[in-house]
Amino acid sequence: MVKYATAIKNGTASTEAVLSRFTGAASHPAYQAMLEVGKAQRTLFVARYLFDRDLQRQIEQGLNVVESWNRANAIICYGKSGEISTNHREEVEMTALCLRILQASLVFVNTLMLQDVLAEPEWSALLTPADRRGLSPLFWQHVRPYGEVTLDLGSRLTIGTGVRAGVQRGGGRGVTGIS
Repeated sequence: MVKYATAIKNGTASTEAVLSRFTGAASHPAYQAMLEVGKAQRTLFVARYLFDRDLQRQIEQGLNVVESWNRANAIICYGKSGEISTNHREEVEMTALCLRILQASLVFVNTLMLQDVLAEPEWSALLTPADRRGLSPLFWQHVRPYGEVTLDLGSRLTIGTGVRAGVQRGGGRGVTGIS
């Protein structure tokens, strides 16, 4: 077992390669030992989780971020309940890549909007360091996924110019559909 663990740690063998050696021999002693070590590690983690309130809060906060982002994905990719309903590999990849581009764009715009708000002196003085650590660009409540979005390619969002975010030159809705 030490030989396999060393190979994985040094990068000379992947975990998949080591475990694939035991696919037909679940009764192999090294495989059984790895299972027992895994059970012990899980038991230690559960004990630490039950004892450490900070760890519980940290995990809960991480789960909340992931759940919020999954809800955002359901809003962004809303057709057929957000499910990819094809078995064609190219279509699945294209949908996933487009969703990633939309996610990155949303985070970029949100970051710019947060920077504009934080540049205002009244907000800068109001927020504590703990408040600033709690800020995240992973919000999506301002996205309007349904209905008509008017594209005005002649205007731009005035984000990042120190002017209040959301106000646009030219009176159009912008290309993002963000209201």
